[in-house]
Amino acid sequence: MQNTFITGMGTVCSIAQNTDEFSSSLRHGVRGIGFLPQASSQPGSVNIGAAIKDFSFNRQLSCSDLPAHILEKADECAGRAPYPIQTTVLAVLQAWRQAHLHDRPIPEHRIAMVVASDNACQAYQYESMLQFQQAPEYLSPRYPLHALATDYVGTISEIFSIQGEGFSVGGASASGNVAIVKGMQLLQLGLADACVVAGALSDLSPLALQGFHNLGAMGGKRFHDKPDQACRPFDEQHEGFIPGQGSGCIILESEESIKKRGVLQFARVLGGSLSLDGNRLANPSEAGEARSMRLCLQQAGIEPHQVDYINAHGTSSPLGDITELDAIREVFRNELAELWINSTKGLTGHCLFSAGIIEAIACVVQMQDGFLHPNINLDEPIDRECRFVGGTAIDARIGIAMSNSFGFGGINSSILFEKQHPGGG
Repeated sequence: MQNTFITGMGTVCSIAQNTDEFSSSLRHGVRGIGFLPQASSQPGSVNIGAAIKDFSFNRQLSCSDLPAHILEKADECAGRAPYPIQTTVLAVLQAWRQAHLHDRPIPEHRIAMVVASDNACQAYQYESMLQFQQAPEYLSPRYPLHALATDYVGTISEIFSIQGEGFSVGGASASGNVAIVKGMQLLQLGLADACVVAGALSDLSPLALQGFHNLGAMGGKRFHDKPDQACRPFDEQHEGFIPGQGSGCIILESEESIKKRGVLQFARVLGGSLSLDGNRLANPSEAGEARSMRLCLQQAGIEPHQVDYINAHGTSSPLGDITELDAIREVFRNELAELWINSTKGLTGHCLFSAGIIEAIACVVQMQDGFLHPNINLDEPIDRECRFVGGTAIDARIGIAMSNSFGFGGINSSILFEKQHPGGG
């Protein structure tokens, strides 16, 4: 069975608009969380989140040194597309360049694509509905295309002439990890030499934001006037997730293809598990999360003591945080004192459908650059046995990292990454 490696990465999120900037922001504990610019002033409205600032699709496109025909196609296909598609295209452009797919190409029919997109264009649909109510005849004829999750598949495949298998996947907050696992399986089955795995930005509508708030899943109540303190994974004062905007992309590639092309690899995907709780609701399951981590370890042939670090799901939800730590304790037992834990969501907010991909990139850049980012706002840990990274980054040599993502509806996922030495790729 083919080994699977990461040869390219790209991200556009609230704390960075490329992977070098992302690594620096993680190391320095840069927080992207603030007041949402479009927030309503009505009492009880949701007004805290991690929005991307100073975004310009055209400016980022003009800064890229990819071949002109790719950039022209990107402008043609995404220049007037909804915001989430633009950020996702830019993340793919970054990853495509880092993987040298522009100058050391793979046959078009041997490149696959999986997009983590679960109704990501909610704000676009909401705004279109408001316009439709006023003047239905002026509804954009492209609306039926942009409203579909497969619009990402079509847009990205046209820009890069991808002709292998392609589809979108949804797994709520686990969507990003679902996409990575499915991409890995395509390579293991020999159906592709490389797979573009992209995570779409979750552009939540006011309707969705209020719905999450009414469900009791959102934070920001206690710290409504201090948004930088609202997201507190594993802290006694956590009260719910804070939404974050972000797109991410990783290029998965087979070992055989890497050798043929002579490109660098940044991490090996050792294994990835998906499992269900048989539960339609939002409540997490300790047994299900523990099962996911065990399955991942078994699939990779890795013992618990070999894992150095867990990038936790860690949403800042009281029940979610406690459940995840109980599951980690169940799986790793005597290894807790040596196992580092942090949550990237404390900096980026919860990027929902793309969270697993952005957090996979966080794992890789931390392993490559030799540090672990801080757990921001972790003033009173809910667990004193777990080895949390403190309020500042630490230097660390991480060989194997696990990334957890758990979604509403009982969807559990875990992925293991092993550090590679790019110079030897």
